[in-house]
Amino acid sequence: MGTEAIIDVDSHEAYINRELSWLSFAGRVLELAQDESMPLLERVKFVGIMGMIFDEFVMKRMGGLHQKIKKNPSKLSPDGHTPKEIRDLCWHDMRRQMNIIDDFIEQKIKPALALEDIAVLSFDDLGQDDIAFLREHFRHKILPVLTPLAVDIGHPFPFINSLGLNLAITITNPNGQKRFVRLKMPANRRRWVPLPENRGFVPLEEVISNNLELMFPLASSFETSLFRVTRAAKDNPWERKRRQDEATMDEPGSLIGMVTQELTYRKFAGIVRLEISVNMPDELRDWLIEQLNVTKEVVLPVSSYLGCADMLNMEIENRDELRNLQHTPIHHSRLRKIPPSDYESFFAEIKKKDILIHLPYHSFDSSVLKLLKHAATDPQVLAIKLTIYRTSAESPIIQALMDAVDRGKQVAVLVEITARFDEAPNIAWGKMLEQAGAHVVYGVERLKTHVKLAMVVREEKDGIKRYVHVGTGNYHTGTARLYEDLGILSSNDELGEDVGRLFNELTGAIPPMNYNLLLVAPHNMRSRFTQLIQQEAVNKQEGKPAGIRAKMNQLQDRQMIKELYLASQAGVPITLNVRGLCCLRVGLKGLSETIRVFSVLGRFLEHSRIYRFENNGEPLYFIGSADWMQRNLDKRMESIMPVLDKSIQAELDRILTVYESDNTHSWEMQPDGTYQRRSPEDGQDPFTAQVVFSTFEEKAEIHHA
Repeated sequence: MGTEAIIDVDSHEAYINRELSWLSFAGRVLELAQDESMPLLERVKFVGIMGMIFDEFVMKRMGGLHQKIKKNPSKLSPDGHTPKEIRDLCWHDMRRQMNIIDDFIEQKIKPALALEDIAVLSFDDLGQDDIAFLREHFRHKILPVLTPLAVDIGHPFPFINSLGLNLAITITNPNGQKRFVRLKMPANRRRWVPLPENRGFVPLEEVISNNLELMFPLASSFETSLFRVTRAAKDNPWERKRRQDEATMDEPGSLIGMVTQELTYRKFAGIVRLEISVNMPDELRDWLIEQLNVTKEVVLPVSSYLGCADMLNMEIENRDELRNLQHTPIHHSRLRKIPPSDYESFFAEIKKKDILIHLPYHSFDSSVLKLLKHAATDPQVLAIKLTIYRTSAESPIIQALMDAVDRGKQVAVLVEITARFDEAPNIAWGKMLEQAGAHVVYGVERLKTHVKLAMVVREEKDGIKRYVHVGTGNYHTGTARLYEDLGILSSNDELGEDVGRLFNELTGAIPPMNYNLLLVAPHNMRSRFTQLIQQEAVNKQEGKPAGIRAKMNQLQDRQMIKELYLASQAGVPITLNVRGLCCLRVGLKGLSETIRVFSVLGRFLEHSRIYRFENNGEPLYFIGSADWMQRNLDKRMESIMPVLDKSIQAELDRILTVYESDNTHSWEMQPDGTYQRRSPEDGQDPFTAQVVFSTFEEKAEIHHA
């Protein structure tokens, strides 16, 4: 397969850089945006997703690299690069991809939208009627909201918040004097201003730029350009806390204050990217660099739209023919005939046999949400316990929990308030639940809680019974329609006891317990996965059936990669479906010749984790919340459950096989770390995993496949 001989599993050449692999993932998303076989508005959506990916990457990864450059500039990454070398390589690839996006928007997306009578117009393209309309729109709908901030002897350069769009205005007065004014684009006004009679859209910044005389009537001329800054976002408030006084570190209840401080810090964190429109004069650019205290290395000129993530917010109605067909989740075959208010039959069905829920193909509302709603109203339910990592606005899950409290049930909720970018809403949800009377815990000391668990405790004729849901995704009714995830509803007593122990550890700070079934990070998960991989190598060497098949979001942990390399050297066939970054290299002689890595992307975000070990012909299966990342294995509370039900094991086998067979939305990793998109070979029909899952669930029952 590969020709490059790398035998040493510890060599730098055996590992792909984490940040560059993330950008490689971004490149695959860009290919989806460029795919002309996709409906036009889906391609527009993927352009917006590209903007989101870059914003997150710069905040998290580039921000982290800047910190590493300051703290330990000579420390080498597993792939043998210094932080500065990685930063420079990332900037080179980001600029390359941004140039592609800029050209793609201007040369492909905008002309294609215009052909569909959805023009995104510049002011120069408008007739007098539209100019007059926008002038009145500006006067009445936008101007009252704007706040110009001058920079002069009496006004210092203003603070620039992260990811906000700013208009840099150079005003020339009648006496020839020039002055600078910064105008922040209001986030509560549409970025894409619609013209009457569906004649198209005009960007908000152009509407403002071309009507400035209404704001500055005495000015003789204006020069405008755009800029946008991105500030670093830290991952863990404990990192900052460690550098503070040890005496206050363990103060009871201090986590909320720590997170609140972290949110404040994030607003004022250092700038790691300065985006400017290409028309910005060099003199103004250099002055901005000085005022913002950044270097030229972080400046990114953009020829199209700054903040292209806003393309996700382009409100285009009644054009369903330009989108994917609407996907409607179905009710699971074992749950669909149960009347909405029949909680007795619902719990009895789970008691019969475990149920696998595959989102978004199965309905979240009629399965997981129904579990919580039934638990809230069923008089036999004594307690509900749940972890919340992210949830939706006006969440029916939160409402169900508050209903349960009102009915006198014990409700315990772990709200993870260090979930990045969801800290503030999670604090608000937590306080709301506390005020309703629920027991609320705001995370575990020094560890982010990423487990996806729900437990319902029910009093039945034969005693107390636990019903659990172990999932791979968040309890979020919105993402349940957009993310591909798995979850199992079970009444298995041993699993229920383990889940109960884990909740006690989470809420009661009880020292780590021995878990009989669950793999729990950071306690036993790493050692158990290591043991499972090593056993496959032993089995292969002894001539027994061996193999590893897995699906995850990211693969980065060096020790896990090393174990996979050693298993490959023993001849174990390994197939890994890794959606995002992957630091393992495939097909290298003497190192990874038996390893295949591929990445599946599509309209739904692939988010589930499945692990399968051949185990001498008696396969072991696992699902849960953790990727093979150092943070998941060592720095978070995570849970993985073994799948014991034979019929669900068969379902997981089929799911893995469908992904492995995808020949349209699957990218194969090459030995050099690049990816090539698969396409049907001669005589092959197109096979798209997400389409197969959608149609299969509609035409047949996965549970009886």
